[in-house]
Amino acid sequence: MASSEGYGQGLAERLHIERAPAILSRVLRTADMAVTETRCDVPVQELSASFQPEDAFLITLTLRDFPNREYWEEGRLVSVSDVRVGQTCIHDLKRNPTARLDKPHHVVFFYLPRGALDAIAEDADAQRIGDLDYKPVAIDDATISGLGTAMLPALSHPDRANQMFIDHVLLGLGIHVAQTYGGMRPLSPPIRGGLAAWQVRRAKEILTANLDGRVPLNEVARACGLSVSYFARAFRRSVGVAPHNWLLTFRVEVAKQKLRDGRLSLRDVALACGFADQSHLTQVFTRSVGVSPGAWRRALDE
Repeated sequence: MASSEGYGQGLAERLHIERAPAILSRVLRTADMAVTETRCDVPVQELSASFQPEDAFLITLTLRDFPNREYWEEGRLVSVSDVRVGQTCIHDLKRNPTARLDKPHHVVFFYLPRGALDAIAEDADAQRIGDLDYKPVAIDDATISGLGTAMLPALSHPDRANQMFIDHVLLGLGIHVAQTYGGMRPLSPPIRGGLAAWQVRRAKEILTANLDGRVPLNEVARACGLSVSYFARAFRRSVGVAPHNWLLTFRVEVAKQKLRDGRLSLRDVALACGFADQSHLTQVFTRSVGVSPGAWRRALDE
């Protein structure tokens, strides 16, 4: 796929900022999706740069109030309105969206190309989606707010990002947008069952063989003979949690086993269990167990 101006450094240049951490997902075979975090404390007092026309959308989550935003499409001023923390805006890259960047801003951008929407609709046995139904003003969307907020820890350390988690969130974002703003409705009733026993075993085999979580969700789904969206729903229905959450729990249990070996340092335990480093292990372990791995190990000797 050709590089887009809708995420990463291309987006940073459009917004006149030096860098913008981004994470890409290839969970859909026909199109990439991405998420980017942008922040500017010293605004440039000018319009954002134009985009090359592209059949794609930017879905934003605002993390810092931006009052009196002046917003243009196709060179025409279409709105002047406040954008508050937690609100969402939808931008069509075919319409060359631009805004006056005259105030500090902090935004999460989801990049959603047309090919992703088409793949999601095909996967759901639904008609292809036309233009999204939106107005050029900020809206309240609790789902997008939750998904965008959930991405912030990963965007602060993209090198530590669990690819399966990224795939899961971006796929969920795409499905939500397709249904809420694209009117997607399945042409046939959805299948209600979960995974077969062999599919659960196969999925867990692949997940546990890749403790770092970097195996793409579509590879796990393909091994089970399923589409990505159906696999994600069926896995949750069968196991009780999403695949990335199940893997995190498994990694913590493996860490507990290795912590019983006093010869291993916390760093060695972290790397053996697929964590980026000791601090990453400590963060996940403490959130799951309630105490740090070091404290948990010391309690074994009491």
